[in-house]
Amino acid sequence: MDRGRRARRDRWGGGIPTDVFDVAGVEVLVERLRRVLEVMVGDPGARVSSVDVLDVVEYARLDGWANRAVLSEPVATAVSVPAVFGEHVARAAEAVAISCEGRSMTYGELDEASNRLAHLLIGLGAGPGERVGLLLNRSAEAVVAMLGVLKTGAAYVPLDPGHPDARIGFVLGDAAPVAVVSTAQLGARLGADVVVVDVDDPAIAAQPSTGLAVPSAEDIAYLIYTSGTTGTPKGVAVTHRNVMRLLDVLDGELELSSGQVWSQCHSLAFDFSVWEIFGALLHGGRLVVVPDSVVRSPEDLHALLVGEQVNVLSQTPSAFYALQTADALQPERGQQLKLETVVFGGEALEPQRLRPWLGSHPGLPRMINMYGITETTVHASFREIVDGDVDSAVSPIGVPLADLGFFVLDQWLRPVPAGVVGELYVAGGGLACGYVGRSDLTASRFVACP
Repeated sequence: MDRGRRARRDRWGGGIPTDVFDVAGVEVLVERLRRVLEVMVGDPGARVSSVDVLDVVEYARLDGWANRAVLSEPVATAVSVPAVFGEHVARAAEAVAISCEGRSMTYGELDEASNRLAHLLIGLGAGPGERVGLLLNRSAEAVVAMLGVLKTGAAYVPLDPGHPDARIGFVLGDAAPVAVVSTAQLGARLGADVVVVDVDDPAIAAQPSTGLAVPSAEDIAYLIYTSGTTGTPKGVAVTHRNVMRLLDVLDGELELSSGQVWSQCHSLAFDFSVWEIFGALLHGGRLVVVPDSVVRSPEDLHALLVGEQVNVLSQTPSAFYALQTADALQPERGQQLKLETVVFGGEALEPQRLRPWLGSHPGLPRMINMYGITETTVHASFREIVDGDVDSAVSPIGVPLADLGFFVLDQWLRPVPAGVVGELYVAGGGLACGYVGRSDLTASRFVACP
């Protein structure tokens, strides 16, 4: 024990560091030790690791923090992405849905364009249970393609043009799409054994623009592959229901509305794009598709956010730090920003690095840090960053979203006491269906909630 540390003498004569433990904490530790000793006396052959050191009160406290009660609530009725998009088309067909490099599409135009593509894809075998690849850069055409695939009932499989041919080839072989929607230039990378649909093919324009039967909420909406940094890339299957419950939950947290302007800065192969695109289009907002050249330039992105009057911006922390620097260099332009919400994701946030931004933009925008992985449908937690956080270097992930549960468990899937290291398990409606073609891995990663 450090010489300068004050200690309290207990009845065993030991020293308890009072700057680390309070009386209540010590009593809890003593009670846990008592339970361990009772088991050791009653069953000397028992493994110490099998002893449950938590009491009923501690379990109740952990369950409260974990949001366990929500897991017992009835599952709400869900609809598919095209069904909700169609409602916005019916209400405001002339409203602008997408802006991209000086061009725009209304909700009605986006609906008709995606219907035409869907009709063509159905003729190629697309439908529920099937997959269609998308090898496209960020563009209005990419959004048309996403919606077109979803309207067939098939799942879209995004292929990032920035990825090596080997990874693209692996995903194609693993996902086995009935076709890939691409451009003439990018499609040349796919080989002769893949059915390629050129987004500029006149055959698409010749298709009917009439609507199609909407898919089920239980159909797979997309298949996004993990990075593969810990092994072979895995295709994560996510349903329409998952996407819709994410938007419904965050609608309540962020007060999303039809008047908002959203930016899309991320690849279709990064599930942040699911939040960006459908957050806008399924709330009746306007989606600003940001070109690659602008995404790579913090100064140009800053100017675009002002020019387009963007309200909802989603960024990785590292990208936002660069944008923050651009904002500091252009304070007058920065005061013209209309940002209401900035959502962080994709990597750990360093709150202390936000001090300059919070100082120059008090009140708005709200800064929201979210934790999540592809297997939990983009976002799983919510934490608003406030002024007091700038003194911390720890990334606060906050609390689980309203329909999810968070559990910190040991290697035997038992809750660990507060302050004890364990692994974070996520439960609830946001979980993906598993890994396509990897039933063994799905069974080991997607386990029953203890």
